[in-house]
Amino acid sequence: MKLTLFTDYSMRVLLYLAARPDRLCSIAEIAQAYRISQNHLMKVVNDLARSGYVESTRGRGGGIRLGKPPGEINIGVLVRHTEEGFDLVDCGSCVIAPACGMTGVLKEAVSAFLAVLDRYSLADLMGKRSDLAFLLAGNGPTTSIGDQVERTEI
Repeated sequence: MKLTLFTDYSMRVLLYLAARPDRLCSIAEIAQAYRISQNHLMKVVNDLARSGYVESTRGRGGGIRLGKPPGEINIGVLVRHTEEGFDLVDCGSCVIAPACGMTGVLKEAVSAFLAVLDRYSLADLMGKRSDLAFLLAGNGPTTSIGDQVERTEI
């Protein structure tokens, strides 16, 4: 199963904000930290703000922060919110669907996948908050140099 970039970016935004609970953050700094499109991230943050995952303050000195404590942000609920659907295949248009056992198996697999995500909150994903903040500040364990990747120690 593959999640969309929208879900990926939503998780990245929430992890970034959870690693910096003491201040407002900007979309530009999050985009820069992850080296991703600021325009796409604006759409993601807008959705997260409308859904209460993120609080947004406009104007000078504005920014975004988590809209609720990390322990109250359930990963399974977030993924259900950010994903369009979970059909692994389009059984509805298949002529053998009424007699095929694969439909039930795939539904069971998706349910198991979501059940695992339901067991975790954003707080569970934080691991070592200081390490996350360090890595997101551009001090990652790998630094890309041309086509080669150089490993650095933390």
